Amino acid sequence: QVQLVESGGGLVQAGGSLRLSCAASGTIFSINAMSWYRQAPGKQREYVARITNSGSDNYADSVKGRFTISRDNAKNTVYLQMNSLKSDDTAIYYCNADVKISRWLGERDYWGQGTRVTVSS
Repeated sequence: QVQLVESGGGLVQAGGSLRLSCAASGTIFSINAMSWYRQAPGKQREYVARITNSGSDNYADSVKGRFTISRDNAKNTVYLQMNSLKSDDTAIYYCNADVKISRWLGERDYWGQGTRVTVSS
């Protein structure tokens, strides 16, 4: 019913930048918060950043000051601008969205398939 598709991952040198995108499509009445998570090799998935539909944002301490989350509500798309990348940022990055598919139903969590980011030192 709802699909999240991430893009923008790739290989970048330490100190470089990447911009990730995540577009939501399908049966969507409204989207509340949209978030980014990441999972490094051999580690658990961890929170990166979150933005509400009114634009209020929040970041994990590890990325604060380097990453910026933004969204285009008209396009149901969330972005993650990643600057000053470090080798520790290497991970698969996943998009998450709290979606209502109908005014009569509650929100449900949806996840994208992930996009790989590799930072070479």
